[in-house]
Amino acid sequence: MLEKYLQEIGLGDKEATVYAALLQVDNDSVLDLSKKTKINRTTIYPVLDSLAKKGLISEVKVDKKIRYQAEPPERLETYVERQKVVLEEQSKRLKDIIPQLKGVQRESGERPVVKYFEGREGIISSMEELSRLQKTGDTQYMIYSRDLVEELFTETERQKFKKIRKGKNVQVKVLYTYSKGDLPEQSGSTRIRLDDKKYPITCDISIYNDQVKISILGKSLSGITITSQDLAQTLRSLIDFYFDNLRK
Repeated sequence: MLEKYLQEIGLGDKEATVYAALLQVDNDSVLDLSKKTKINRTTIYPVLDSLAKKGLISEVKVDKKIRYQAEPPERLETYVERQKVVLEEQSKRLKDIIPQLKGVQRESGERPVVKYFEGREGIISSMEELSRLQKTGDTQYMIYSRDLVEELFTETERQKFKKIRKGKNVQVKVLYTYSKGDLPEQSGSTRIRLDDKKYPITCDISIYNDQVKISILGKSLSGITITSQDLAQTLRSLIDFYFDNLRK
């Protein structure tokens, strides 16, 4: 249990094992540590070096021999605080690094990433994942059957994701079918209703940045999320084409 926690705050599995072993003694030799932890001596030296750099253990001389002792457990607080500072700095740098990484990805040729999900809960999870990616002022494209969405998802569930979009001021551009007629226009929403008899829709499709989420709402609830800038841009262009022509 202790070793698992130590790993959760950033120690490697061998580091956690060695540190936990040293906490139980005043100090120990490499040979004894190796026997207790079952980590061979060749491997244990770099582990001790890493723990020393983290400020969690130190060397002591006993009878002119080098031994190792654990620093007080309070040192873990200092270590965790340092980790937090490092992560905060990395988080700030990541905003500059991500565009560079995307540039490298485009240069090397985009490889779509596909995720599959099953059932009603899988669809809801994929919607939650897409919501987390949304940023203020962006635009999301959608194609869906309002009838099927109302049939399969509660008003509370529908309003949850609508509220997230509104909170982030995400604009939506929608092609939909609805047997009860036109939905009222809303701020931040541009919609066109298609003839549900002539153009039946049994999927819920969302396109956001490089994400394409396709939920199959027919007899077998399932779907896929595809990460592909090329596919997302192509579908956006098709929806824009419909808007440009159907409104003439």
